[in-house]
Amino acid sequence: MSQTQTRNETARRARSGRLALDHLDALESEAVHIIREVVAEFERPVLLFSGGKDSVLMLHLAAKAFWPSPVPFPVLHVDTGHNFPEVLEYRDRTVERLGVRLEVARVQDYIDDGRLAERTDGTRNPLQTQPLLDAIADHRFDAVFGGGRRDEEKARAKERVFSLRDEFGAWDPRNQRPELWNLYNGRHRPGEHVRVFPLSNWTELDVWRYIAREAIELPPLYYAHEREVFHRDGMWLAVGPYSLPREHEAVVTKQVRYRTVGDMSCTGAVESDATHVGDVVVEVAASRLTERGATRADDRISEAAMEDRKKEGYF
Repeated sequence: MSQTQTRNETARRARSGRLALDHLDALESEAVHIIREVVAEFERPVLLFSGGKDSVLMLHLAAKAFWPSPVPFPVLHVDTGHNFPEVLEYRDRTVERLGVRLEVARVQDYIDDGRLAERTDGTRNPLQTQPLLDAIADHRFDAVFGGGRRDEEKARAKERVFSLRDEFGAWDPRNQRPELWNLYNGRHRPGEHVRVFPLSNWTELDVWRYIAREAIELPPLYYAHEREVFHRDGMWLAVGPYSLPREHEAVVTKQVRYRTVGDMSCTGAVESDATHVGDVVVEVAASRLTERGATRADDRISEAAMEDRKKEGYF
């Protein structure tokens, strides 16, 4: 259904006295309420924006929450230096279109001056934590919007919508506040901040159905295309400057798409014929694996890989 058809249907139901929110309306309403609540409660919020579908959805909701005024906070990207070029192009074009200020914290800067060292496995996602925490401290951000969802994996499932981080940016999953109905507690001491997850109750399928309903543009990586890939640890990794096959790993050309678009060296593609958003909705509806379980090597390091990183201050 197009946006115009959706609006007409909502108006028709309102006129008939039978206005009722459908599932996506309810999720949108909850997220918009949370975003507005943060702007009302906090002094210096920021939205983490990587160009991935969840952060794209977050920025779309933020724009809706304050329309016709501009989004009243900047966005922050922690750039690993190993990003897909299509995603960086999309990131820059989107913030320019919306007139949003973009802050970038670069992992490469930390490697160049010795504050961080390259990992032996060549991946950089785990190196994002220190640049993230430094950017939060330098800009004195007190609320940090993230696109994490509880259905992605078990550490994210433990997160509150308002998730308190201590003065070191660390998360203690055993010391979080209760959240009853739509009441959120944003109190924090100087130096602490709050991570905010308005998409907590969304699933991957909800995200794609909403993207289809709102006709939201995404980086082209999310749709099936031909690409040179090689197989490693149950995933198809792209051949690129930051992701090269080992001697025994054969390079083949396949039609693939990405379910997440993180660091190129640890993000896998899936074989797919889904060239349109409607095809992706059908594909995701039939999947029994979340996108992180299917396509992220960094989450497979251990059973507690994500929780360990989040305790140190990761997203």
